[in-house]
Amino acid sequence: MSHLEFFFDLSSPWTRIAFHNVQPILEETGSTVSWRPFLVGGVFNAVNKSVYEGRADPDNPKIRHSNKWLKDWANLAGLPMNFPTEHHPVRSVHAMRFCCALEDRQDDLFRFASAAFDAYFREGRNLDDPDVLIAIAASCGFDGEDLARQAGSDPIKLKLRQNTQDVIDRGGFGSPTLFVNGSDIYFGNDQLPLVRQALSAA
Repeated sequence: MSHLEFFFDLSSPWTRIAFHNVQPILEETGSTVSWRPFLVGGVFNAVNKSVYEGRADPDNPKIRHSNKWLKDWANLAGLPMNFPTEHHPVRSVHAMRFCCALEDRQDDLFRFASAAFDAYFREGRNLDDPDVLIAIAASCGFDGEDLARQAGSDPIKLKLRQNTQDVIDRGGFGSPTLFVNGSDIYFGNDQLPLVRQALSAA
């Protein structure tokens, strides 16, 4: 049986689409999955600073076309994409710590991440607001206040740093970063057909 590691940051619109689109691939291939929260800003700072240079120029043709393609991909997936909003780019460290606090409970992490993606990209809510994160957690049936306390603890802060460093050490440079069976790396929503092929072949 093949295994997929899906490293994600909730602030990434392409990750939101890939998170949705990878579901039928996992079902089709019978693969297992590990959802791995990390901080994409930490990866950019370490190995991909050109991202910030591109964002600084609103007339950059790559950025203009990418925004259009993003909405095309969202429409193809049937996903509402209210993006960008006043909160973009959002500081996602608090949200990703919430995710890390749930990482050992993969089903719960999936439920929280799904709700958080909807909150940010469908409803335009601010994932940098702890009260918003607590409310999202409560909507998933969790004790939001307790999850917030866990997210602020030193072990969870360390876990987020470790996950981020793991992506860097293994050659990743953005979100989502995907690994098939440990070492076969893929990046982004548009590479999901290759992910499907790799999971099937393995």
